[in-house]
Amino acid sequence: MGSQERKTRAERAGDAGRAWARVAGFALERGGGLGEFWRFMASSPELPVDPYAPRPNIFERFGHRLAAAAVFVSTVVLTVISFPPFKTPEFAYAMLVPGILWAYRKPGFKLFAGTLLAAQAVAWTIMLAWLHHVTWAGLLLLGPIVGAWVGGWFLAAWWTMPRMVDRPAFTRMAAMVGLAGLWVVIEWTRTWFLTGFPWLPLAVSQWERSSVLQIAAYTGAWGISFVLVAINIGFSAMAHSLFSGQGGWNFRRPEFLLALFMLMACVSIQVQETFQRGRYAVPLARVAFVQPYIPQTLKWDPAAGRSILDTLQSTTAAAAATRPDLILWPEASTPWAVQGDTNMQAFVETLARQANVPLLLGSIAVENNDQPDELWLNAAFVVDPVAGVQTEYYAKRHLVPFGEYVPLRPLLGWLSKIVPVGDDDFSPGEDSSPLVMSLPNGPITVGPLICYEDIFPTLARYSTLAGSDVLVVLTNNAWYGEGGAAHQHAAHAVLRAVETRRPVLRCGNGGWSGWIDEFGAVRATVLNDAGSIYFRGTRTIDVTRDARWAERNSFYVEHGDWFVIASAIAAALAYGALTLGAEKPRRRVAA
Repeated sequence: MGSQERKTRAERAGDAGRAWARVAGFALERGGGLGEFWRFMASSPELPVDPYAPRPNIFERFGHRLAAAAVFVSTVVLTVISFPPFKTPEFAYAMLVPGILWAYRKPGFKLFAGTLLAAQAVAWTIMLAWLHHVTWAGLLLLGPIVGAWVGGWFLAAWWTMPRMVDRPAFTRMAAMVGLAGLWVVIEWTRTWFLTGFPWLPLAVSQWERSSVLQIAAYTGAWGISFVLVAINIGFSAMAHSLFSGQGGWNFRRPEFLLALFMLMACVSIQVQETFQRGRYAVPLARVAFVQPYIPQTLKWDPAAGRSILDTLQSTTAAAAATRPDLILWPEASTPWAVQGDTNMQAFVETLARQANVPLLLGSIAVENNDQPDELWLNAAFVVDPVAGVQTEYYAKRHLVPFGEYVPLRPLLGWLSKIVPVGDDDFSPGEDSSPLVMSLPNGPITVGPLICYEDIFPTLARYSTLAGSDVLVVLTNNAWYGEGGAAHQHAAHAVLRAVETRRPVLRCGNGGWSGWIDEFGAVRATVLNDAGSIYFRGTRTIDVTRDARWAERNSFYVEHGDWFVIASAIAAALAYGALTLGAEKPRRRVAA
């Protein structure tokens, strides 16, 4: 220490001493003695400052705000990269950890709620960014709404985590199971909230990791989400043990061990179901997937109708040259209605006859044409090369709000639907009966799902209960450009395959098209020479099915969403355990 520094410190000490002396002298002059001195010190608006007193650092002064910023950024990043199109599903095992760990610290409710709800709103707006190709207003409205709905789970975590500390192991495990169950209940409400938009449940993050998906055959996709949330809580319990100085990385934490057991249970089902699977594979059909890749700007333009038919004719001829058993076209592939327009019906019948192969295609059905009770339906048709268009067709059951119809029409009648077809709203179908097709290996029953119907587990389940041998998804993702929408959408079909134990064939206007087997494994994806799903063309795939699941339903198909009910009960029991088992504050007894 230099002489100048010693002098500076001495001067500071002298200044402080003189300041205290002046205060003491002033108090004594008032004749109050030491009592007056201390009263003066307590009431003085400007007390002397000790120059040697430690000053708070930036973390002590702004710790809450810095923690909020760190949790916000990490939650947004981890949430986004856990889901497709990113290929990093392992982050889903930790995407809730920042918020859960922060909840352990008992932050203020307003700061915690604002941070996590905002993080989810931003994350979901990013994940749904492809929606801007249709409507910026819809994106900026839907992203925050879904984010806030999902983010509401963190408010329960804020209440729960501090109450788990120092509680018995059974209570902590019950709380973990309850929180995981609450997540499942919130995901289930998204199947009907705002007419239903269960896009990207947590289980979707694992669509390329079939080893953890097999539990869905028993619990539905809800079970996968449940396990992922439990693992997040288990990791958080270990991290809290380390950072709070309560035992370091304690791998024997009951919460972590229970979550690990759940994960091992999922993997054990995978081993059991897939052991010697090749022995049970039997041919289903040789299927040609046609991607006409018609731009959405042209799809409903009458002037482009002739060129669209030429594209369908050329791609179908190329598909027929590969000698398939069945040719698939995507949703609403024809520019005019197959049911209700005789010229359009004749066109598809001619193509089927020339190819000598049945067609399964998406198009429009018009019932009671030019009548007051005229109905427009988004439909799927079977075109036999000999008999022509079958009279029985499938009509889409769950329509897209504002896309195919305007909800609350009496109040929102001034709005128009996005699909510029028909003068009025589309009508929903009500029948889940499959379509029957005659193929070389024998007749099969096909359960169509149109557009985003495959994000609703109940629709696929009903189609399977009705007797479908295979599920076929006909869709048109050209609305949403070449961003993440196609991969996000396809990921849901993987869950439907595992839940129902049925092969899923998926045909898109420009991708994603391919085959998913009964165990959620993507067996084939339609790609061009550059490895892209976005192209105009065709590919033929030899599809098999597992003989063990032919004409046999999974536990989930037979019993439905029982796991949602169990999750709600678990959440209620956890609340009771944390509330009833809490210590009551002791009353002070007057002396």
